[in-house]
Amino acid sequence: MDKRDYYEVLGVARDADEKALKSAYRKLAMQFHPDRNPGDAEAENRFKEVSEAYDTLKDAQKRAAYDRFGHAAFENGGFGARGGGHPGDFASAMSDIFDEFFGMGGGRRGGGRDRGADLRYNLDISLEEAFSGKAVEIEVPTSISCEACSGSGAKTGSAPTICRTCGGSGRVRASQGFFTLERTCAACQGRGQVIADPCTECSGAGRKTVNRMLSVNIPAGIEDGTRIRLGGEGEAGLRGGPSGDLYIFLSIRPHAFFQRDGADLYCRVPISMTTAALGGQFEVPTLSGETTRVKVPEGTQTGKQFRLRGKGMPVMRSQQLGDAYIQVTVETPANLTKRQRELLAEFEQESSGDTHPESHGFFARVKDFLDNLGS
Repeated sequence: MDKRDYYEVLGVARDADEKALKSAYRKLAMQFHPDRNPGDAEAENRFKEVSEAYDTLKDAQKRAAYDRFGHAAFENGGFGARGGGHPGDFASAMSDIFDEFFGMGGGRRGGGRDRGADLRYNLDISLEEAFSGKAVEIEVPTSISCEACSGSGAKTGSAPTICRTCGGSGRVRASQGFFTLERTCAACQGRGQVIADPCTECSGAGRKTVNRMLSVNIPAGIEDGTRIRLGGEGEAGLRGGPSGDLYIFLSIRPHAFFQRDGADLYCRVPISMTTAALGGQFEVPTLSGETTRVKVPEGTQTGKQFRLRGKGMPVMRSQQLGDAYIQVTVETPANLTKRQRELLAEFEQESSGDTHPESHGFFARVKDFLDNLGS
């Protein structure tokens, strides 16, 4: 039976580029894959045909020869292509399929060194520390490279040897009929090397656990939830592998007076009824350690907000400062003496709409509303 044209097999035009070839091949290979069509001899033959066509056309030299001479370019050993459909060729093609679609060929190969794990450290600081910034000393339990074996895992005077099971590749292949499966070598865990005489200090791991003191610079204006990365300060890699990173997750403790919103600070201050009515002043602390005087105008109501420019948080990596907002709450007197009650009663008798404009206006509107309902 004559072979079909390779372009026809893949369903692409003769001027198809590499991307179009690969796309067509993937679609057909998955469609006719033996795992999806168990016991289907026709699907198996189509899979072989598709693999053979793609194997030829993806190679620039083979494709050029095929375009000029057709299938004759690969007959009688010409060009050394797979064209005969030998079992070994098909097994190799199957291995390529597994590698490409299921990621079985992408592991560590020969002499690979495991990177150390990244570490996390939770750090709590005060709002004052976030305001001014500081250097913080932290103690981190972590793994470091073993000094006795210089991280190799082998006892002094010896060295790791090539794994005999995988020949140093870190991978082993097993053939099952048409299938060739590649797996991580169990003897060396994919490293390609084994340690016959392990280091007594680290038991062959190439690292050991210790507590380390590290200095962390907290910049002024840092925000809650910020993550600080210290490259290479994480866990040491196995057998000389590169170290991971240390990530510090920052939390700012609640403050006794201030709530933060970005670079701005908010504070609620209770003031007496007389201060609100007659006017006055009070002092509020700032995170810089100083105090600022706030003037209260006559007739101040609850909820009045005063803005203190430049008294907020620093903006990171700039010279700017946020603002502080002071909101007052008028406090109702409690535990009055007899004389205080008499004075307030006299004040209430002499009060008018001008004295309490907001409440007077509200109840006037309520009266109008009720009158309208009754009319």
